[in-house]
Amino acid sequence: MGKTCIATHPPNFFYEMDKKDLRIVYMGTPDFAVESLRCLVEGGYNVVGVITMPDKPAGRGHKLQYSPVKQYALDHNLPLLQPEKLKDEAFLDALQAWQADLQIVVAFRMLPEVVWNMPRLGTFNLHASLLPQYRGAAPINWAVINGETETGITTFFLKHEIDTGEVIQQVRVPIADTDDVGIIHDKLMMLGGKLVTETVDAILDGTIHSIPQEEMGVTGDLKPAPKIFKETCRIDWNQPVKRIYDFIRGLSPYPSAWTELVQPDGNTTVVKVFEAEKLVKPHNLEPGSLLTDGKTYIHVAAQDGFVGIRSLQLPGKKRLKTDELLRGFRLDNAFKMK
Repeated sequence: MGKTCIATHPPNFFYEMDKKDLRIVYMGTPDFAVESLRCLVEGGYNVVGVITMPDKPAGRGHKLQYSPVKQYALDHNLPLLQPEKLKDEAFLDALQAWQADLQIVVAFRMLPEVVWNMPRLGTFNLHASLLPQYRGAAPINWAVINGETETGITTFFLKHEIDTGEVIQQVRVPIADTDDVGIIHDKLMMLGGKLVTETVDAILDGTIHSIPQEEMGVTGDLKPAPKIFKETCRIDWNQPVKRIYDFIRGLSPYPSAWTELVQPDGNTTVVKVFEAEKLVKPHNLEPGSLLTDGKTYIHVAAQDGFVGIRSLQLPGKKRLKTDELLRGFRLDNAFKMK
């Protein structure tokens, strides 16, 4: 892992001041955003307010559920706003009343200019990729899905187009062939908290340097990271083994890759797949065909071999290792995946 300090001409509005005097407003919603907020609070930075998404109904009872960032803010008595609309006048007045010098955004939502341009020192975002690659809502997933061997985190200043502002700092992180998106998520989350405080420190002491993304010398096409939907997660067995293997680990443990298990009578069952192994060897089977002993293994045919399924989940059941599932579920080579 290595940090890259991006250098160009420093903005002229930074000047040295104490972290207790710098008024910070923090914006974020999921678990990924809690670590950076925690680092700011425990580091003694002056977080004057927190903004997160409105509560959402969850579970069978549809009870309103707090976001992880809201829960942290409540636990630490931080002022909190949960706007439905970011251009709402009442919200903008409340935000202005906090008199923030700087805003920090981690895994929140796209901000209108009236919000990101409000603080005198601007707004910076922590993004879970090595920008300008993987702009979008799901950068960690897509980096693993695409079989990348490296990813990282970036702090950058917000501007009009999403994820296109001037880059401040980056940290590079290797992706092992056995890593799933959950492992990479947690690594980037922890490193992100440290990078956020380091970026604030650079702003405080006037040493910050940023560079436009178009000047970063990236060769080839940029890779997008669009939002992932249920249909995005369906496994296409008519692909090479490595591609399917990376797809499964790029969606594990959440939101999870899925496929349909076709029974001999034609009925289908949706199966989530969490862990797999690569078995590259020639065969003459149709993609999606099964090989199993009904006890210990499930191998699914792909273009150039088999994908060995190591853990999976049936509807209404918990996630199980393959041998555990086969003890209570009859499966033979007459079944197929599609």
